[in-house]
Amino acid sequence: MKVARIAVLGVALGAGVVAAILALNLTTPPPTAEPTQDVAPAMPTVDVLVAAKDLRLGRPTDATSFAWKNWPKDGTSAGYILKSDRPSAATDLAGTIARGTFFIGEPITESKLVHADRGFLSAILPAGKRAAAIKITAGTSAGGFILPNDRVDVIMAHKVSGPGPTPGTTLDRFETETILSNIRVLAIDQQVEEKNGDKVVIGQTATIELTPDQAEIVTVAQQMSEGLTLALRSLADSQTDAKTPADALHLIGGPTRAAGVTVVKNGVAKEVATH
Repeated sequence: MKVARIAVLGVALGAGVVAAILALNLTTPPPTAEPTQDVAPAMPTVDVLVAAKDLRLGRPTDATSFAWKNWPKDGTSAGYILKSDRPSAATDLAGTIARGTFFIGEPITESKLVHADRGFLSAILPAGKRAAAIKITAGTSAGGFILPNDRVDVIMAHKVSGPGPTPGTTLDRFETETILSNIRVLAIDQQVEEKNGDKVVIGQTATIELTPDQAEIVTVAQQMSEGLTLALRSLADSQTDAKTPADALHLIGGPTRAAGVTVVKNGVAKEVATH
């Protein structure tokens, strides 16, 4: 009798466990599948020659100036130097001079480099331009605050003699003329860029960028006056295009005429003798 009861109780207990498991399975939500992430295909890259350090305008380069850097293939341009095309480019370009400033990591373009066996200043001059030197002092160059790549006006002061207050006397006076406007300064002495972060460069010669006609104007003006003054222009003003007639200084005279010049200012000509 006791065995029969134990058997019944075991069957009942087993049935209860099965019922509990079934109930649990019915109430538990099915597991959600983990979302799959799309893996983007690897972007094709190439090795591009870049500046391994900051390269300043006019400074010579060496083998440590360049390095190869992995670069997206779609982000290259025709001027970039690829290792697949020129594996020895870093060595070949050592000793060249930078025609412009490169910052570290910037791709190297050979058009901004010039070989040391060529004239550097002639290399940085735009086509059709000339470089002319003007004697300067701190007093004639905005206190020495003019730097390469600044824009200036060139002012000439000359002495003119005229009749004095009484008959038979003469009176000397000085006149000033702005003979050139918005002229780019190429270098102060031999310096073509700021040196060691210095903001003041006091030199004795300023080399300026001119057209052939402007170079003749400066040559005559330096003969007419004891010195020319450079007036520094603001950065905003130097980037605006002048819409008024350019100032000029034209040679006049000939075999039968007294040597002289005509100053043309805003389209109005005025003759000035050179002696």
